[in-house]
Amino acid sequence: MAGKTRVAKYQADRTNQKLYFCRLACQAADSSSDKQLYQAHCETAIFHLYGALLAFTQELGHFYGLNMTAPTLCDIEQALSARTQVSPEVQRLQQLQQQGFVANIERAYQRSLYAVPPDTVIDETLGASGGKAKAADLIVNVVTLSNQWLPDEATIREWRQQLLELIDQLRAGMVEF
Repeated sequence: MAGKTRVAKYQADRTNQKLYFCRLACQAADSSSDKQLYQAHCETAIFHLYGALLAFTQELGHFYGLNMTAPTLCDIEQALSARTQVSPEVQRLQQLQQQGFVANIERAYQRSLYAVPPDTVIDETLGASGGKAKAADLIVNVVTLSNQWLPDEATIREWRQQLLELIDQLRAGMVEF
């Protein structure tokens, strides 16, 4: 592996690519005036941002020489513990999972995947006359109500920048052992 760049050796290109895709989705959201399209771009940005986090976790696994396809931080921690090693990168990410922007990214990702809990959705299936609303109205209402939790693209951009800076810091500390 001598001669390979860090990107090739630890597969950092996927992490970088996911961060880039997140940036593109934020740009698309920023230029969108349609609420549903804006929501779609913001959710796409969240998916790519979370994907960058997963890709960096995989990058850590490669750095530590672990043969894991889709490792979690816990998987890496356990495998290193068996070798009596500790990863400061894993420890830092775990701290931010508990409290910090990584926790926010993970929460937004989960909310993008699953329906809003029923107790937070107002039942607007009845029209003003008390009759059933039209199907088109229901779709708009569901989108409007279900995206109230969605962070705006400026918040997603901020999380992306924080993750990018963290990854750069962690990579700088990752030295060959």
